Amino acid sequence: MIGRRFPRTGTEPRTARSALRLRLLLSAVYLPIFAAGAVLFGVWAARSGAGDSPGRGPLVGLAAACAALVLLAALDLVVVRRRLRRERR
Repeated sequence: MIGRRFPRTGTEPRTARSALRLRLLLSAVYLPIFAAGAVLFGVWAARSGAGDSPGRGPLVGLAAACAALVLLAALDLVVVRRRLRRERR
């Protein structure tokens, strides 16, 4: 290992980069969608009764999954914006 990175195998390009603007667009679009899903499933879980279908457990799980995706999309937005800002310099 060289520093904290794995050594190159020779099959990947030396300057491989992801499509930052596409990642920015996807994160910006899906962040509010997942946030709305987290709120929707959370409210639905709070209002569900003991015998309702789907039960409270699956709804809480869906709300937690949506909340985790919100955090991932927000983190990706921060990383992409930082990389774009660094490229502009």
